[in-house]
Amino acid sequence: MRTTLDIPKELIDEAMKATGAKTKSQLIRNALQAEIDRVKRKRLISKKGTVDLDIDLDIDLDSIRDRS
Repeated sequence: MRTTLDIPKELIDEAMKATGAKTKSQLIRNALQAEIDRVKRKRLISKKGTVDLDIDLDIDLDSIRDRS
């Protein structure tokens, strides 16, 4: 998808140098993906301690192996 953006050349140049991106398209894709990942991590961290897993770790491994 083509989109026209007005981004300062100095900002693009600095970002390409810092990230090692070879093209402007690659730079923008990487930046968008990094922002998406950051937001998802933030949402996941905000849920810390809110999920009760109630896991029973006293499992009889022999009975699990005998199922096959």
